[in-house]
Amino acid sequence: MKKLMAGIDLHSNNLVIGLMDETGKRLKHKQLDCNLHQVVHFLKPFKSQLKSLAVESTFNWYWLVDGLRAESYPIVLANPAQIDQSSGLKHADDKNDAYFLAELQRLNILPTGYIYDPVLRPVRDLLRRRMGLVHQRTALMLSFKSLIHARRARR
Repeated sequence: MKKLMAGIDLHSNNLVIGLMDETGKRLKHKQLDCNLHQVVHFLKPFKSQLKSLAVESTFNWYWLVDGLRAESYPIVLANPAQIDQSSGLKHADDKNDAYFLAELQRLNILPTGYIYDPVLRPVRDLLRRRMGLVHQRTALMLSFKSLIHARRARR
């Protein structure tokens, strides 16, 4: 039985799933609403063959990854910041983006991110927010110091 890879291009209100076999043949794709029941229903016939299912790490991946993990799907979180989109494989539509994630998995070159435990995510999100505020504070302080220095230099 051939192993399958799937990629999911996730957006705020819809997603596209692309299924590919281990030879690179595109088997099936579908655009769905952001609804876990619809996703599970689409993937169910392929579950036993799925080697890996890549979800693009966007702002709203928690519900999908957690739901598919609860259904025992082999999930990986793709790190879009590390994906080389200039390789010529990336196209400008959702279907090809989903297949692109599946292809990177097939080639074993998909950069992945860590899937934090749901209990730890609020702490991580809070620390990220704090880090952003510290950077913003530093930028503002440096801006004020530069302004003061420029005023003093004119005298």
